[in-house]
Amino acid sequence: MDATGGEPKVSKRAAEKEAKKAAAKAAKEKAKAEQATSKPASSGPAPPEDPFKKGWLKGVYDEKPVKEVHTRFPPEPNGYLHIGHAKAITVNFGFAKSHGGICNLRFDDTNPSKEEERYFTAIKDMVQWLGFEPAKITYSSDEFDKLYELAEELIKREKAYVCYCSPDEVKKGRGKLPNGEHGLRTACKHWSRDVEDNLTDFRKMRDGGYKPGEAVLRMKQYLATKPEEYEVDEEDSLEVKKQKEKLKAMANNPALWDCAAYRVTKNSHHHRTGDKWRIYPTYEFTHCIVDALEQISHSLCTVEFETLRPAYNWLLEALDMKQGASDEQGPMQREYGRLNVEGTILSKRRIAMLVEGTTVGDASAAPSTGVEEVADDMDELTLAEEGEEDPSAPLESTKSSTDKATRRIPPAVLDWDDPRLFTLVALRRRGVPPGALKKFVLDLGVTKANANTATHTLDANIRTYLERTVPRLMLVLDPIKVVLTNLPDDYVEEREVPFDPKDKAKGTHKVPFTKTIYIDRDDFREEDDPDFFRLSPGQSVGLLNAEHPVKCLSFSKDNSTGKVTEILAKYGADVPAGKARIHWVGESTAHNSPIKLEARIFNPLFKSSKPNELDWKNAGYYDNLNPDSLVKYENAMVECGFEYVRDHAPWPREEGEAKGMVENSSVRFQGLRTAFFALDKEAKGGKVVLNRIVSLRADGGK
Repeated sequence: MDATGGEPKVSKRAAEKEAKKAAAKAAKEKAKAEQATSKPASSGPAPPEDPFKKGWLKGVYDEKPVKEVHTRFPPEPNGYLHIGHAKAITVNFGFAKSHGGICNLRFDDTNPSKEEERYFTAIKDMVQWLGFEPAKITYSSDEFDKLYELAEELIKREKAYVCYCSPDEVKKGRGKLPNGEHGLRTACKHWSRDVEDNLTDFRKMRDGGYKPGEAVLRMKQYLATKPEEYEVDEEDSLEVKKQKEKLKAMANNPALWDCAAYRVTKNSHHHRTGDKWRIYPTYEFTHCIVDALEQISHSLCTVEFETLRPAYNWLLEALDMKQGASDEQGPMQREYGRLNVEGTILSKRRIAMLVEGTTVGDASAAPSTGVEEVADDMDELTLAEEGEEDPSAPLESTKSSTDKATRRIPPAVLDWDDPRLFTLVALRRRGVPPGALKKFVLDLGVTKANANTATHTLDANIRTYLERTVPRLMLVLDPIKVVLTNLPDDYVEEREVPFDPKDKAKGTHKVPFTKTIYIDRDDFREEDDPDFFRLSPGQSVGLLNAEHPVKCLSFSKDNSTGKVTEILAKYGADVPAGKARIHWVGESTAHNSPIKLEARIFNPLFKSSKPNELDWKNAGYYDNLNPDSLVKYENAMVECGFEYVRDHAPWPREEGEAKGMVENSSVRFQGLRTAFFALDKEAKGGKVVLNRIVSLRADGGK
């Protein structure tokens, strides 16, 4: 009120301001009401962000936002895939699928001396197991005729020549001197031969006129470029300076030092083309051309191939499959950081030593380094084999100095699928779910930086993944018989037990509780200890899934081993509760309980946490093997609910396993208080063999 007792006066401007506020508020409330009536309430959280449309991968697509994304996963069929390849598979297939495109599985089968049918089969299986379906399965060998035609075209364009240099001469031309120092790089004496001579000799290579190593077709790249060609003068324009800087970068890139395009191989029989060819194209020649022939839009590979990108583009541009300084035409190569898991051996050569054994001190056992390897010797790019930690390290030989006695090193593992290894077939056999591997890859992220992690991080990821996706059973690794003396001999009580207390959808099952049960040896001590809360003389403990606890009355031992063989105990409501609860398995013939089995516990293969740093050249790795890397419990037992779990696999039902790729390893469960387990491939007929997938805790202890 004002001084006269009436309503206070409001200015016209203030009134308009208040009216606008009221109108805006009313409009906001109306829009909110309309939205509530037009759209149903959200039933859950927003869908997760697509990992293939963010970060580095988003940038790759933004560089080339084509309507039809086409990628490929191009493994060499000369070995088994490992955990690092899980990232390559996931990135290539996932990126294409995310953008509505397709991905090929392409076998880079250009080296017949190292390829075997088992590798082709295993690679196809692993791609499907991870849940991916290739648009096509292709082979580089399908393009051998076209590749040869393009090699001749390259010669006709004066961009390839036949070279007869020895490996030492090639190295010297690249500037590598015998004393280890570096000198000037120079083109060899065959560099300037005319087109017709090169065509004649290349066809002679094709027709068997040269032995392995005697002649190689090399690409005429930048080895002959002289330093004065890219020296910058003060009078050079800005444009000329840029051109010279680009020329200098090309000339100083080892990937462009006239790499091999075709070579004569020692073993010329090819698994698909038979004896048609005596010469085969190299990776550097084949890879980019087949990408272009298959109309690949995005060629995604790991960062060590970044130095090869200029050579990739150079060859495509030389054959008019790509326009200079543009990714609009032809495939665009981009590189992401690879997945390195510390504490593992991923090199195929080293795994082969573990699987097959090796010999040191025997010159005859060493791999050949003669002229037949000249094409490989030309590739001085120090690209590590996938899985090696030091890409600058030379390929090791099993040959040691002649003054050392010959020593035969036996195999250290069962096979390439030994669960102690980190090949994909080994991880699958161990019981690792395919979805856990894919999640592991995506959780680490896809960037230019290498994703370096440790085995315990991988185990933690797998453990979390299994926690809510597999059923739970009671399993006893090292059983001790417990006789409940106050129960009648025919006592049987069926206990209703959930497969997962936190997930009713998994259902329940019945286990028999009887006069005779079995507990784990770790849950009993011969002498009472105030810090031990499980079973011991005069003390009681609770039983999981049973109504009452038990109390130890006495025990007996085997005189020869000194081990406890039987415990006499009392069960009932009048038994003190105890401070803990332990798992058990009841004995009942009618319920086929217990189910006897062999349980295998796999621990790190080496005592060292950095096995790649061991002496592999002289087989010093063998002395570092962990004697407890495989521990077997041959008298283990599991409750009868295992039969249901086995018959209703896979657990979980996902990825390739959801599409029918079910094998023993998809029978997974959590052994209560013990570990996560999967059925091994050796489990056949009535024999049950289990592999520990991961422990329940990071330290593996209880």
